[in-house]
Amino acid sequence: MSLRRLFGAAAAVVMLGSLTAAPAQAAPPGPGQEAGTPAATATQAEGTPEALWKQTPDGFAALPGYGLPGTTGGQAGRMVTASTIQELKDYAGADEPLVIFISGSLAATDYVKIPVAANKSFIGVGAGAEVVNAGFKLINVSNVIFRNFTIRDSYIPGDWDGKRPDNDRDGIQLDTSHHVWIDHMAIQRMGDGLIDTRKDSDLVTYSWNVFADNNKALGVGWTANAVTRMTIHHNWIRNTTQRNFSLDNTAAAHVYNNFLQDIGQYGMMGRNAAKVVLEGNSFSAVQDPIVAKDPATEVVNRDNVFNGTRGRKDNVGSAFDPTQNYSYQKDDAARVPEIVAAGAGPRGNSAPNTTTEITVALDGTGDFGSLQAAIGSIPSGSTLPRTITVKPGTYRESVNIWADRPNLTIQGATANPADVVITYDLPANGVKFFGGTWGAGGSATLNVLAEGTTVRNLTVENAYDEAANGGSQALAVRSVADRVTFDGTRFLGNQDTYLADTTGRDATARTYLKDCYIEGDVDFIYGRGTAVLDGCTVHSLDRGSSTNNGYIVAPSTKNSNPHGILIINSTLTSDAAAGTVSLGRPWFASSDPQAHPMGVIRDSVLGSHIAVQGWADMSGHSWKEGRFAEYNNSGPGAHVNEFHPQLPPEDAPKFTKETFLGDWTPAGRG
Repeated sequence: MSLRRLFGAAAAVVMLGSLTAAPAQAAPPGPGQEAGTPAATATQAEGTPEALWKQTPDGFAALPGYGLPGTTGGQAGRMVTASTIQELKDYAGADEPLVIFISGSLAATDYVKIPVAANKSFIGVGAGAEVVNAGFKLINVSNVIFRNFTIRDSYIPGDWDGKRPDNDRDGIQLDTSHHVWIDHMAIQRMGDGLIDTRKDSDLVTYSWNVFADNNKALGVGWTANAVTRMTIHHNWIRNTTQRNFSLDNTAAAHVYNNFLQDIGQYGMMGRNAAKVVLEGNSFSAVQDPIVAKDPATEVVNRDNVFNGTRGRKDNVGSAFDPTQNYSYQKDDAARVPEIVAAGAGPRGNSAPNTTTEITVALDGTGDFGSLQAAIGSIPSGSTLPRTITVKPGTYRESVNIWADRPNLTIQGATANPADVVITYDLPANGVKFFGGTWGAGGSATLNVLAEGTTVRNLTVENAYDEAANGGSQALAVRSVADRVTFDGTRFLGNQDTYLADTTGRDATARTYLKDCYIEGDVDFIYGRGTAVLDGCTVHSLDRGSSTNNGYIVAPSTKNSNPHGILIINSTLTSDAAAGTVSLGRPWFASSDPQAHPMGVIRDSVLGSHIAVQGWADMSGHSWKEGRFAEYNNSGPGAHVNEFHPQLPPEDAPKFTKETFLGDWTPAGRG
């Protein structure tokens, strides 16, 4: 006797909720078979709050409309199990209602976006339920539920921006569909978007999901009509870049109790005529956390918590009142990170990640095809030392080593740093599509925000084309954290190639650069951090001038910090005309009265490109306002005159690698 006949349709919905609460205990049927009463004996997983496993959807997906009383999925039909991609395709496209259990890992050899017919429930069984290198497509359908499994890994290595014509590799795509509930899912590392909610889709709820390790996360729109009504609650959006969500022309988007963590560009965005209510969310390390992009956009921003964020937190218009549509229980935003991290995603996937060796490769031989995805695989807050080895190739992506992932080593797989290139091309003066510019930090190809990071044997490049687009700051690397090592690393750029930064004006941060190569033309080693360049090649690019081919260092050291930029045992080279490159100039960032820029170059070989007047003025500040000195240099550019102040021999011991790094002794070159 079927479960439906035994208990009735309403009871079947309840038992389906119980099945998803403890999927490892369920006894799903074999392919094509109906479930019997043994499957109905599964109980709530021990320690799992009942509230996390609602029996029926909440929010807009629960409301009647379009001739349906709400979202029930396939509960009126048979229960079947898919254990291959082909079985999943067959069941998903069937005309009849079905509850489709996903058992084990279902992997497609070639990416496929599986068409889904109406009245389907897709339920993962057990901790390993997943769909790999495939997604789902809902076109003009209704009444579909996804619960308790993972959709992952359709990323095309090297296509971070998703521009290849064959890269429409979404996790789930909805076009003109309604009554869809996506709950306790994990969707990560897809080629395009994680979920694209498009073309007047309506009455959807996304709850308790993990959306992670992707460039484009969650887009809504692709329509001129303001139709979509959606509820977005208790989702964990982490290590993504854009569309977190991007809500375009939503008639009503209720976004509450979500945890946005480690976001590369912007957080929640309303566009065009969108009406959005954002309440009780937690934003951690998010640039521009809340954006109302257009004049007609209405975004209510209330009771949200912001940690380590910067940029826009818009609050415009009245949007709508969610309580006029349904009732809901909102958690305290301060507890959202804890609540969501504990409850979001498929059940039973809580085994600790203790992997210490991770490989990235473009040819499919690694654990990941993207460096940012590999960083995202490291648990937030873990202090376990881990190593990511990157195989040869050019990786076009903007990379953030998040502050909550310390003690990470990223290394090229060979001893030649030219074999592994991390490249992107954002300029600081580049205009964001929603207003403002990227700024220096936003332009960096690599942002190092975590303490104890080591980067070894690879190249980081900002490939912004000054000749074609005009001059701009365009950082290859921005290092913010303390105790960061670059070992055998190449830095390629023009203006402001490497920024030795800190977490704040009053903070300090130490960086050690051993046997590195850094090239640029204007202020290409700069910042308020403490940076020691030991045994490096510092190459000034030729700008073609007969008088001024740029500046090497531009420190903005705070007056209380005795340790700014130290270049020692290094070689300064250039193809520029003799005497046309300045050693540096003092940077008083934002006219900071607490700045006292500090730079020392010692025991190094200086090429003929170094100017006779070694140091230059900057923005009305004389070079003499800085703490600049040289000692024991050689080569044709090692001038000794009033413009090249020399350290007295008795002061030289104060300006060494050891004194600058203090109680930190970085590991030697490996």
